[in-house]
Amino acid sequence: MNKLSFFLFSTVLLTLVNACTKDSEDTTTSSEAVVINVKSSNFLSAGLSEPITIVSKTLSNGKTVDCYKIVVTSLATDHEMGPWCPGNISDDASKGGIWLEGGEVYDVDGAFVKNMSTFYKDSQWMMYNATTGAITKTSTKEECANAAIPDVGVAYKNYCVQCLPSYLGTISNTYYLPVTPIAASSAISFGGPGPNSSGPSSRGIAFNGVVFDAPAPTSNILAAYTLAPFDDAGGHINLNAGYHYHAAMGKTTQIAQADGHAAMIGYAFDGYGMYQHLDPSTGKTYTDLDTSLGHYDSTRGYHYHVDYAGKNNFINSLHGEYVK
Repeated sequence: MNKLSFFLFSTVLLTLVNACTKDSEDTTTSSEAVVINVKSSNFLSAGLSEPITIVSKTLSNGKTVDCYKIVVTSLATDHEMGPWCPGNISDDASKGGIWLEGGEVYDVDGAFVKNMSTFYKDSQWMMYNATTGAITKTSTKEECANAAIPDVGVAYKNYCVQCLPSYLGTISNTYYLPVTPIAASSAISFGGPGPNSSGPSSRGIAFNGVVFDAPAPTSNILAAYTLAPFDDAGGHINLNAGYHYHAAMGKTTQIAQADGHAAMIGYAFDGYGMYQHLDPSTGKTYTDLDTSLGHYDSTRGYHYHVDYAGKNNFINSLHGEYVK
C-alpha cells in the first residue's frame, strides 16, 4: 500500500470510529447543514429509572437507527411539584398553581376561584363554600381518579382537581430518541389525516425526564365545571402517565448558550433540541421560525423554540423522523 492509499484508508477508518462515539462527538456536518446529536449526558440521573442505553429502533420513515432508550420516573427532581388548588378564597398565589386561558397565564389563587363565574361569564361556577370560603377540591387518590376523567360525574361538578405525587407510587415510562436526528421530507403533524401525520401525542422530554405533553384538554375540563390547574412549572399529575408539562415556565433544568441564544430545555421526540421561547437579546419571539416553531443556525443545527406558556402548547409539528 502506497503512502497516499494508506492515508486515505486511515482517514476513512478514523471517520467511522468517530461516528460511533455518540456523546463525545455530538456534531455531524454535511454539505447542507449541521446536525447536533442527542447528548444523553444532558439528562439528570435522578429522573431516570435505569441508565440510558442505545438500542436499534425503527423510525417513522421505516429506517432502523441507533436510538437512546430513556426510562424515567415521570417525577420532577429539579423543582418542587405543586401546589395546584388553593384551600380558601383568601389564599394568595403561593398556595395555588396556574391556569392557561386565551393565551394568558393566570395565578390560581383564592380570588381567581372566587371570581370564576365572572371570568367565564357563567353563574354555575361556584367552587367554594360561601360561608367559610373553603374551596372544594379533591383530597384523596380516589377523588382524583374520579374527577380527572373526560366524563366527570355530577358529584364532582365545581371541584378543583389536584392529583398529588404521593398517589403515584412507583411508576416508569420509556421513551426513545434517535441519536442523530433525521429531517423528514415534510413536517410530521401530531395526529390528523394524511400519510405523513399521526405523530406522537407528546412533544418531547425535559432534561429531568418529564414529558412535554400535548395541549391539555381545557375545554373538556371546563365543560364539567372542574378546574385542573398546573403548578408554577406548568405541570400536573395523571395517575397513569405521572407528572407532565403543558407549558414551559422556566423552572426546569436549562443549558445556557455561550453566544447568548435562548437556553436549551430538552429534546423533541425527533431528537432535535428544544429551546426557550424568547430571544434574550431582544426579549421578543424569534421572528424566523417555521410552522413547526423551529429554525436553523450553524451552532445548534435545526432546533425548536417552544411556544409561549399561555398557548398551552410547545411545538406545532415534528421536523424530523421519530420512533413509532
